[in-house]
Amino acid sequence: MSHHYKSFIKDKLKVRIYDSGEEIGDAAAGFTAQQLNKALQERNSANLILATGTSQFSFLEALKQKDIDWGRITVFHLDDYMGIPDSHPASFRKYLKERILDIVCPKNVNLIHGDAANLEEEIDRYEELLRNHPVDIACIGIGENGHIAFNDPPVADFNDPRLVKVVQLDEACRKQQLGEGWFPTFAEVPEEAVTLTIPAIMNCKAISCVVLDKRKSRAIHDTLNGPVSTTCPASILRNHPNAVLFLDQGSASEI
Repeated sequence: MSHHYKSFIKDKLKVRIYDSGEEIGDAAAGFTAQQLNKALQERNSANLILATGTSQFSFLEALKQKDIDWGRITVFHLDDYMGIPDSHPASFRKYLKERILDIVCPKNVNLIHGDAANLEEEIDRYEELLRNHPVDIACIGIGENGHIAFNDPPVADFNDPRLVKVVQLDEACRKQQLGEGWFPTFAEVPEEAVTLTIPAIMNCKAISCVVLDKRKSRAIHDTLNGPVSTTCPASILRNHPNAVLFLDQGSASEI
C-alpha cells in the first residue's frame, strides 16, 4: 500500500508526515517488516523490540498483516511498570500478548517482569538477553514529556552505563498514563518502572518511531527543533543512522 506523505531529514533522522493513523501504522509496519526480512535473509533470525501505548494500536494491527516469518523472530519490549502483574489492565506484557504476541507467535518472547521478586536479578537477566541478541529494529514512541521508553527528562542519560534500569516516573509521564485511560486515578499510576536505557535503544540497527496526536506536538517540536539534550530525551534520535519518525498532522502541527 502506498501512501502520500511529506518528508524531510533533520540531522540524520528521517521524518515522514501522514494524513491518518492508519496510514502511519501501515507505513511503519512496512519499514519494520523490511528491516526484519533483511535480517532473516542475512542470518536466518531477527530481533525486535516492541512498544506499547495508544500510538502503537494501528502499527501493531498493520504489523500482523505483513509477510513476516515470526517463527524466526525474537521479541523484546521497551519497559514496564514496577510491581504490576501481567493480569493488570495497564500491564505492558498483557497489552503486547493480547494485541500481537499471542496472534503471531514469535519464536521467542522475552518480556520484562516488573513484578519480579528480585528486580536486580531480573534486570541482569534482561541485559544479558539484549547483549546476546543485537536488535535489528526497535519500534518506539515519544511521550508528551519527550521521553523514549520510560527515560523521562530527569532520569534520561545518553551515556547510561546500563542497558536496563529502574527509574522514577516524573509527574508529566504519570499524568499521561492517567489521561490515556490506563489507570482509574492518579494515585494508582506506579511511581517506578523498569526501562531499557537510551543507549539500549540507540544500539539498535534501526528505529521506527510512531507519534500521533496534537498533545504530542510540543514534544515533537522539541525533538526536532531544540538542542540534542536530555531535556527532551527523544532528540537523541537525530543522531541515529537509520531511524524514521512517523507523524500525523496533529503531532507535526508545531514543526
